[in-house]
Amino acid sequence: MKKYFALLLWIVSLPLWAFSEQDLIAQLQQSHTVQGDFVQQRFLKALPQPIETKGNFTLVAEKGLLWQMTQPFHTELRITPQGIAQWSGQGWVANGNMAQSQQIRLFLGLLSGDLSGLKSHFDFALSGNAKQWTLQLTPNSLLMKQIFTSIIVQGNQSVTAMQLNEVQGDSTKIYFQHIQLNQPLSSAVKQALE
Repeated sequence: MKKYFALLLWIVSLPLWAFSEQDLIAQLQQSHTVQGDFVQQRFLKALPQPIETKGNFTLVAEKGLLWQMTQPFHTELRITPQGIAQWSGQGWVANGNMAQSQQIRLFLGLLSGDLSGLKSHFDFALSGNAKQWTLQLTPNSLLMKQIFTSIIVQGNQSVTAMQLNEVQGDSTKIYFQHIQLNQPLSSAVKQALE
């Protein structure tokens, strides 16, 4: 009996269940494309109810993110390493806000598993396992400390939820639903992200 107990204790003490940042990066980078729906809730201190938007998204590795809001009105954003552009109905119009572009690059990094850019702005605390993990980001750079108190990201094979807590007390929660990994892209999405 003592042998079995010692063996069980040894097995339980093995770090096989440890889920590291490298494991998370490898898991998120396995998907070349991630598509699905989103629900975004913006909580503002001045408003009693959150502002809610819904739509769908497509993330393509090394190309960018297509964010198509369908409710409460229709708008399309293309987010690439070069910045943000909005569809005008006839073409993509770039947003020249450099500070916002830096935040967007960090956001893309989070979704795609490229955490290298985040390391210079945030301290990481990862918990959970490959099937259900939580990554808490605490700002360590002066710029990010002026914007966020924390960012909490949850997921499994891909990111399933994000919460961005801002210094002034506002917050944003984004839920990713009906996620499809590595599925064919529509011709419209391909064209938008090229």
